[in-house]
Amino acid sequence: MRYLLTAATALAAAFMYCAPALAASPDGYPTRPVRLVVAQAPGSSIDAMSRVIAIKMGELMGQQLVVDNRTGAGGTIGGGIVAHSEPDGYTVFAAATASQCIGPQLYRKHVTYDPFKDFAPLSMFAVTQNLLVVNPKTPFKSVRDLIAYAKANPGKLNWANAGSGFQSHLAGVLFTHTAGINALHVPYKGAGASLGAVIAGESQVTLVPAPSVMGHLQAGRLRGLAVGSEKRSTIAPDLPTIIESGVPGYLSSGWAGISVPSKTPKKIQRAIYDAVVKAMKDPATNAAMVKLGAEPMATTGEEFAAVIKRDWVAFGNAIKVSGITPN
Repeated sequence: MRYLLTAATALAAAFMYCAPALAASPDGYPTRPVRLVVAQAPGSSIDAMSRVIAIKMGELMGQQLVVDNRTGAGGTIGGGIVAHSEPDGYTVFAAATASQCIGPQLYRKHVTYDPFKDFAPLSMFAVTQNLLVVNPKTPFKSVRDLIAYAKANPGKLNWANAGSGFQSHLAGVLFTHTAGINALHVPYKGAGASLGAVIAGESQVTLVPAPSVMGHLQAGRLRGLAVGSEKRSTIAPDLPTIIESGVPGYLSSGWAGISVPSKTPKKIQRAIYDAVVKAMKDPATNAAMVKLGAEPMATTGEEFAAVIKRDWVAFGNAIKVSGITPN
């Protein structure tokens, strides 16, 4: 499945939404600022990417998109706010892996929405590839080196993550399970602390979203071994995929997209979709996303929905393997 916005994708989008100009949106929509709910904290990669697209979408729609950070319970607090908001196009969601695929499976007793029934996914706007990185003083120059060491030294590989149930934890658990190795998965208080532990040599390896690690790779504080995507990443083309490095079937990446409450009128959904696609065709917006360590893109709603379903299964399997008890 292709997610990167190509000329063919743009042509298909134009055909599907034979677009009137955004200024001619239904009933003058929008006539006031639109709230963009982000379920992660200010400064997070999803927050940073959402603010980039919000600026351009606001220009295109003629009204400001105001970012509203609503954090907690693995992204499900923000998800619940959007799912139960008035479906009038004035509350939209920066949907992400945490809020749509991980949080609802970990916080079953507390989640207030169905990620499939309560949202209309309109378009993805970025993918954040997970990168497998190690301390540069380790002897690991490849994924095969790492696996060979782990098999020869069961339990001696310290694998850092940002906290139990975080994407980096589940991605790491899925890797060790798929590769058939044992490692000590060490939870830290956030991505910064886990990366600091690997840089200091306290842990040898971690698997984290690219935006959090690109600066460390460029500075030589960490060594990249592979990416968790199906194909090589455009932001780190020299790194092989984990699949081609000897772990067949391994896939793990994060993403961000725009969703709205499922009962939002189709004409308003189309207006918002138009703004996402046009925003992601803007060179400056693309460049800003790449600078953050993300791969910019636009998809159809159907493609976005398929990714959510795929990753629901993948992270559900990782949760089972991890031994975490959902609450």
